[in-house]
Amino acid sequence: MSGPPGPRPSEPRPPEPGPFAPRWLVTATVVRWRRYGDLGRELRPGTKAYRGGARVYVVDTHPGAGHGQLTAVGHARRTGRWIAIDMGTRHLHTFRARLVYVPAVLRRCPGQVGATREEAEELAVLLERVAREERHAHHGAPHPDPCLCHECRPVTPG
Repeated sequence: MSGPPGPRPSEPRPPEPGPFAPRWLVTATVVRWRRYGDLGRELRPGTKAYRGGARVYVVDTHPGAGHGQLTAVGHARRTGRWIAIDMGTRHLHTFRARLVYVPAVLRRCPGQVGATREEAEELAVLLERVAREERHAHHGAPHPDPCLCHECRPVTPG
Protein backbone atom coordinates (compact mmCIF):
# COMPACT_ATOMS: atom_id res chain seq x y z
CA MET A 1 0.00 0.00 0.00
CA SER A 2 1.94 2.91 -1.22
CA GLY A 3 0.43 6.32 -1.66
CA PRO A 4 1.16 9.90 -1.10
CA PRO A 5 2.28 10.62 2.42
CA GLY A 6 -0.40 12.34 4.47
CA PRO A 7 -0.28 14.21 7.71
CA ARG A 8 0.45 12.15 10.76
CA PRO A 9 -2.45 11.78 13.17
CA SER A 10 -0.46 13.42 15.96
CA GLU A 11 0.27 16.56 13.91
CA PRO A 12 -2.39 19.29 14.18
CA ARG A 13 -3.86 20.58 10.96
CA PRO A 14 -3.27 24.21 10.13
CA PRO A 15 -6.49 26.29 10.11
CA GLU A 16 -8.01 26.34 6.66
CA PRO A 17 -8.92 29.73 5.26
CA GLY A 18 -12.50 29.81 4.15
CA PRO A 19 -15.99 30.79 5.18
CA PHE A 20 -15.73 29.16 8.60
CA ALA A 21 -12.33 30.48 9.62
CA PRO A 22 -12.53 32.34 12.94
CA ARG A 23 -13.42 36.04 12.64
CA TRP A 24 -13.30 39.04 14.90
CA LEU A 25 -16.88 40.18 15.50
CA VAL A 26 -18.63 42.47 17.93
CA THR A 27 -20.73 40.71 20.55
CA ALA A 28 -23.32 42.38 22.75
CA THR A 29 -25.88 41.58 25.43
CA VAL A 30 -29.63 42.15 25.04
CA VAL A 31 -31.01 44.55 27.66
CA ARG A 32 -32.94 42.82 30.45
CA TRP A 33 -35.76 45.41 30.43
CA ARG A 34 -36.64 47.91 27.74
CA ARG A 35 -39.04 50.83 27.74
CA TYR A 36 -42.11 50.30 25.60
CA GLY A 37 -45.40 51.92 24.71
CA ASP A 38 -46.75 55.43 25.09
CA LEU A 39 -43.84 57.64 26.19
CA GLY A 40 -41.93 54.54 27.33
CA ARG A 41 -43.89 54.06 30.56
CA GLU A 42 -44.29 50.31 30.11
CA LEU A 43 -41.40 47.87 30.54
CA ARG A 44 -40.90 44.64 28.61
CA PRO A 45 -38.25 41.97 29.14
CA GLY A 46 -35.68 41.60 26.35
CA THR A 47 -36.98 41.93 22.81
CA LYS A 48 -39.55 40.02 20.78
CA ALA A 49 -36.85 37.79 19.29
CA TYR A 50 -34.24 37.55 22.09
CA ARG A 51 -34.41 37.01 25.85
CA GLY A 52 -33.03 39.69 28.11
CA GLY A 53 -29.38 38.97 28.86
CA ALA A 54 -28.85 36.86 25.72
CA ARG A 55 -25.54 37.16 23.87
CA VAL A 56 -25.80 38.20 20.24
CA TYR A 57 -23.19 38.68 17.53
CA VAL A 58 -23.23 41.80 15.36
CA VAL A 59 -22.70 40.68 11.77
CA ASP A 60 -23.66 43.89 9.96
CA THR A 61 -24.41 47.52 10.73
CA HIS A 62 -26.36 50.16 8.84
CA PRO A 63 -24.14 53.26 8.77
CA GLY A 64 -26.63 55.22 6.67
CA ALA A 65 -29.01 55.19 9.64
CA GLY A 66 -26.24 56.40 11.98
CA HIS A 67 -25.65 52.84 13.22
CA GLY A 68 -29.09 52.98 14.89
CA GLN A 69 -29.93 49.61 13.32
CA LEU A 70 -27.78 46.50 13.04
CA THR A 71 -28.06 42.84 12.10
CA ALA A 72 -27.61 40.50 15.06
CA VAL A 73 -27.28 36.71 15.20
CA GLY A 74 -28.27 34.83 18.35
CA HIS A 75 -30.44 32.10 19.86
CA ALA A 76 -34.17 32.77 19.38
CA ARG A 77 -36.28 33.39 22.47
CA ARG A 78 -38.76 30.56 21.95
CA THR A 79 -37.15 27.98 19.67
CA GLY A 80 -33.49 28.27 20.65
CA ARG A 81 -32.49 28.16 16.98
CA TRP A 82 -29.95 30.54 15.53
CA ILE A 83 -31.62 33.55 13.91
CA ALA A 84 -30.39 36.72 12.23
CA ILE A 85 -32.57 39.83 12.53
CA ASP A 86 -32.29 43.58 12.09
CA MET A 87 -32.81 45.32 15.40
CA GLY A 88 -32.31 48.65 17.12
CA THR A 89 -28.88 49.27 18.60
CA ARG A 90 -30.57 50.72 21.71
CA HIS A 91 -31.75 47.23 22.73
CA LEU A 92 -28.16 46.04 23.22
CA HIS A 93 -25.39 46.92 25.68
CA THR A 94 -21.86 45.88 26.67
CA PHE A 95 -20.47 45.75 23.14
CA ARG A 96 -17.10 43.99 22.92
CA ALA A 97 -14.79 42.43 20.32
CA ARG A 98 -14.52 38.63 20.29
CA LEU A 99 -12.89 36.04 18.08
CA VAL A 100 -15.83 33.91 16.94
CA TYR A 101 -15.48 30.22 16.06
CA VAL A 102 -19.19 29.24 15.95
CA PRO A 103 -20.02 27.97 12.41
CA ALA A 104 -23.72 28.90 12.75
CA VAL A 105 -22.73 32.53 13.29
CA LEU A 106 -20.00 32.57 10.65
CA ARG A 107 -22.44 31.17 8.07
CA ARG A 108 -24.64 34.22 8.60
CA CYS A 109 -21.76 36.75 8.25
CA PRO A 110 -22.18 38.50 4.91
CA GLY A 111 -18.91 40.40 4.74
CA GLN A 112 -15.83 41.56 6.54
CA VAL A 113 -17.45 43.16 9.60
CA GLY A 114 -14.63 43.62 12.09
CA ALA A 115 -12.02 41.92 9.92
CA THR A 116 -9.28 42.66 12.47
CA ARG A 117 -9.31 42.92 16.23
CA GLU A 118 -8.68 46.67 16.12
CA GLU A 119 -11.57 47.27 13.70
CA ALA A 120 -13.91 45.17 15.86
CA GLU A 121 -12.85 47.07 19.00
CA GLU A 122 -13.41 50.43 17.27
CA LEU A 123 -16.86 49.33 16.10
CA ALA A 124 -17.72 48.10 19.62
CA VAL A 125 -16.85 51.50 21.13
CA LEU A 126 -18.89 53.29 18.45
CA LEU A 127 -21.94 51.02 18.90
CA GLU A 128 -21.84 51.38 22.70
CA ARG A 129 -21.92 55.16 22.35
CA VAL A 130 -24.72 55.05 19.76
CA ALA A 131 -26.79 52.63 21.88
CA ARG A 132 -26.49 54.85 24.96
CA GLU A 133 -27.54 57.94 22.97
CA GLU A 134 -30.45 56.08 21.34
CA ARG A 135 -31.76 54.82 24.71
CA HIS A 136 -31.78 58.38 26.06
CA ALA A 137 -33.30 59.99 22.96
CA HIS A 138 -35.88 57.38 21.86
CA HIS A 139 -38.60 58.19 24.42
CA GLY A 140 -39.09 61.88 25.15
CA ALA A 141 -40.73 61.37 28.54
CA PRO A 142 -38.97 60.89 31.88
CA HIS A 143 -38.55 57.38 33.20
CA PRO A 144 -41.35 55.93 35.36
CA ASP A 145 -40.73 55.57 39.07
CA PRO A 146 -39.46 52.97 39.90
CA CYS A 147 -37.81 52.16 36.57
CA LEU A 148 -36.23 48.82 35.72
CA CYS A 149 -34.76 49.73 32.33
CA HIS A 150 -31.09 49.14 31.55
CA GLU A 151 -30.04 52.75 32.18
CA CYS A 152 -31.73 52.98 35.60
CA ARG A 153 -30.80 49.61 37.10
CA PRO A 154 -27.65 49.48 39.21
CA VAL A 155 -24.73 47.59 37.69
CA THR A 156 -24.18 45.53 40.81
CA PRO A 157 -27.03 43.71 42.55
CA GLY A 158 -28.18 45.05 45.88
